[in-house]
Amino acid sequence: MRAAPSGTADLPLHGGRVPAWLSARMARLGRVIVEAIAHDYGRTEVLRRLANPFWFQSFGAVMGMNWHSSGITTSVIGALKRGLGPVAGELGLHVCGGRGRASRRTPEELAAVGERVGLDAPALVRASRLVAKVDSAAVQDGFELYLHGFIVADDGAWVVVQQGMNGARRQARRYHWIWDRAGGFVDDPHAAIEGRPGGDIVNLVDHRAAPARGELVGLGHAGPAAAVDALTRLRMPAHHDVRAEDIDLRRLGKTLAAVADRGPEDFAELMLVPGVGARTLFALALVAEVVHGAPSRFADPARFSLAHGGKDGHPFPVPLRVYDQTIAVLKRAVARAKLGESDRLAALRRLDEQARRIDAAAVTPADFERAVAAEWAAKEQLGGRTVSDDAEGSIDATPPARPRRWTRAPLTAQLSLLSLGPGRPATGPASGQRSQPGAKARRT
Repeated sequence: MRAAPSGTADLPLHGGRVPAWLSARMARLGRVIVEAIAHDYGRTEVLRRLANPFWFQSFGAVMGMNWHSSGITTSVIGALKRGLGPVAGELGLHVCGGRGRASRRTPEELAAVGERVGLDAPALVRASRLVAKVDSAAVQDGFELYLHGFIVADDGAWVVVQQGMNGARRQARRYHWIWDRAGGFVDDPHAAIEGRPGGDIVNLVDHRAAPARGELVGLGHAGPAAAVDALTRLRMPAHHDVRAEDIDLRRLGKTLAAVADRGPEDFAELMLVPGVGARTLFALALVAEVVHGAPSRFADPARFSLAHGGKDGHPFPVPLRVYDQTIAVLKRAVARAKLGESDRLAALRRLDEQARRIDAAAVTPADFERAVAAEWAAKEQLGGRTVSDDAEGSIDATPPARPRRWTRAPLTAQLSLLSLGPGRPATGPASGQRSQPGAKARRT
């Protein structure tokens, strides 16, 4: 079994927790997105997406996590483990491991999967241990591993996502491995190792350290192998808020134009989901890109936080009504596709294709700021919530078994993000500053 890392991501440490009202929704949305990808492209493509650090970050952002923080890793792996567990037999995808104590249960979980579906369990356990050893011991870069997620398919293909912490630098580093990359576990397994200088790095899997490995003496203090173009590297900024410079504003303009062009045709009449309006269509357009988008389109993960906000209010509160409508539309589309009726999933694909073809002007930074301010102003209408609101009990902490039948939100709330762009009146406050009382206190 041969493998190599497919990429790394450097992320600022970000404390806090994922509240129950969000974690349950993340599990449901994560499951239905994975089901849609597997239906259209196969389960191997799900693994390839998870092995891409840019896609992984965008996936977490579209589910309502802070767009750039280290917490996305733990939350996404946990959401997938909870969400895919009940359908693992049907999908043929199994999520093992996790954070801390859960990571130490990876071998027994892999053994159980192997016995259940007929895989070579000892080989999977060996792969799990070797991947962890390489990134924690053979490559000593100052990051101590604390999370190990192993996702394996029924045919033996697998992906490992693990994360280490450097407390002194207040950074986390995420490592992505995929089973079919060239190289071995202990002889140049990395496509490259690249990062800011931080002192000597011990790299015992460099090919130049073969004598040391063979004789178990003379730790190789030579630098890592020269970086190559194939490296996939995501490095996130320290600021928590979402800024216009963090987003490809031209690509955002394409998404908005695609919603205006395809939305009424493909969703208002085709899907006929009560309460779905322009705001939900915008969220669905970003979800469509997560399902169908090429790797080059995930260079700005912050853009995907505009679908469902962030739990800490960056860029705005999580609009629970929009979130639940997104899940409802996707669940119905996937359920129909399983019955051979793929019209609704095809509508999602057409929305994504339109965003690629359309020639739209870039959104301006001022437009972006006005739209974010409008989302804050529409917080109550959209069921907006952050972790700061939990003590207030404005919405049940535990979501219902089925999404609520929300009534259609007022037009100002529905169009808060879709009012971007030249010649379109901005909804909400004219200023780019958030006028919501207490908004400054939430920006921690």
